[in-house]
Amino acid sequence: MDIGNLTLFSMLRRNLDYQSQRQRVVAENIANADTPGYRPNDLPSFAEVLEDSGMGRLAPVQTNSRHLTGARAGAPNARGMDDIYEASPSGNEVVLEQQLIALNEVSANHQLSLRLIERHLGMLRTALGNS
Repeated sequence: MDIGNLTLFSMLRRNLDYQSQRQRVVAENIANADTPGYRPNDLPSFAEVLEDSGMGRLAPVQTNSRHLTGARAGAPNARGMDDIYEASPSGNEVVLEQQLIALNEVSANHQLSLRLIERHLGMLRTALGNS
């Protein structure tokens, strides 16, 4: 059995790939913090990437009429990357504080994905009697 084909592991692997790509984009933004006229880039959220890839929306499924629907109000932009602050006189729009926050998000999401993989592998080992 190839665990990489399980939906959970496949999604976690895609999330790790996404976080790696986002780290490259943020590192490029930081590296160009002094480049005249440079505008920072970012990737769409991981949920948007999954939705665009055909995996569907990340939403809870109501399996019982007494369960809550899981509907969420529109979440504000947590990344804050759309907020444009004042550009430098050279036209550079990189705000290092924003980029460091994005880098911290990448690190936290990467660690979370790795911990989830580790925990689920542990559950599979326990289920198979290979603890």
